[in-house]
Amino acid sequence: MRSTAKSLACGVLLAAILGIAPAQAAYPDKPVKIIVPFAPAGPTDVMARLIAAKLSENLKQQFYIENHPGAGGNIGMTQVAKSAPDGYTILVASSSFVVNPSLYAKNPYDPFKDFAPITLAAASPNVFAVNPDLPVKTLKELIDLVKADPAKYTMANPGVGTTPQLAGELFKLSVKLDLTSVPFGGAGPAIQSAVAGHTPIAVSAIPPAAPQIQGGKLRGLAVTGAKRSAAMPDVPTMAEAGLAGQESETMQGLFVPAGTPKEIVALLNAEIVKVMALPDVKAKCAQLGFDVVANTPDEFAAYIKAEVEKWGRVIRDAKIPQIK
Repeated sequence: MRSTAKSLACGVLLAAILGIAPAQAAYPDKPVKIIVPFAPAGPTDVMARLIAAKLSENLKQQFYIENHPGAGGNIGMTQVAKSAPDGYTILVASSSFVVNPSLYAKNPYDPFKDFAPITLAAASPNVFAVNPDLPVKTLKELIDLVKADPAKYTMANPGVGTTPQLAGELFKLSVKLDLTSVPFGGAGPAIQSAVAGHTPIAVSAIPPAAPQIQGGKLRGLAVTGAKRSAAMPDVPTMAEAGLAGQESETMQGLFVPAGTPKEIVALLNAEIVKVMALPDVKAKCAQLGFDVVANTPDEFAAYIKAEVEKWGRVIRDAKIPQIK
């Protein structure tokens, strides 16, 4: 007995001397928290819950949602940045992740140093739409109409710093359009204002705008994606409408805190890519107006870098005041 105990003690000591760590438990071996930095029922929350349900089923462990809205998503995103890098806290973020570093004078997180990208799960282009009483059917006709009487028209968007607002500013800069942008407290109020004709022009992410366009309450003029949206295939892209270089989208991306083991990042990426390829998930994404992407961590990192730089330029060129 003493001999066995002595042998075990010697083995532990030798392992410590050689730097051999005991085998880690398989990940995940406890529930995993997914933080959504927005209120429930929005597109990011819906996407997170869709993914969480499938991960729970496939990995035989609970993936659960916590909503931490506020400060344009900064409250929830900063919480994840400060969490332990062990794979048990995941962020599902929208495009505020790449906009806020330029929009806020003192942004509380660094998009490059504080997070490890997992994947861009899906993305939705924005859409330019008008009230059907407005006498335009193309983007060029809209530009001509506004230039003829710039003080007469206003353009609704979901709020300061959203990609629809910035897409509108990019559009105005590109064609030198004097058009007043009106930020609302979300896509719903912006769309309803356009439907009512109060702000007869609107730029919005596709999910909240698609039902109104499909129902004839708004007229879609152009989408900002590289290809047409399956939710409204008759609406041309900005490039098809005569304006190249206007691509913009609302992303749904997943991150973990920087320093999370690469093996965990790789496993989460592989599992989420499998989830996004499921027919029912792809159908739900299409219904919401999102295109499935599901790229690699390296591809997503390159995307984040390009998006931060692009929207930083737009914010500076459009002279959008930083939030203090």
